[in-house]
Amino acid sequence: MPESEKRKKDVYTPPPTKREAVNFDSPRWLAPVMVACFIVGLAWIVAFYLAGPSIPFMNAITVALGGLGNLVNVAIGFAFIIAGFVLATRWR
Repeated sequence: MPESEKRKKDVYTPPPTKREAVNFDSPRWLAPVMVACFIVGLAWIVAFYLAGPSIPFMNAITVALGGLGNLVNVAIGFAFIIAGFVLATRWR
């Protein structure tokens, strides 16, 4: 039976030079600020629903804006929560 041709080995190519690694770490302040935004937003909404009229600055917002005061207090709480989610997208 005829023998097949032997394969030639490829020419040696050295491994590519190592490049400097890119740093994808988050800043140290990001995680605490993110968690604080979540907690402050949740606490703001809970405090508004449980004791809104008895808290002076929440009552001032409600009185100053009339019917929109309730909506503004909820929006403030959700703004903190949304800020927390925005920071969460930056966390690595």
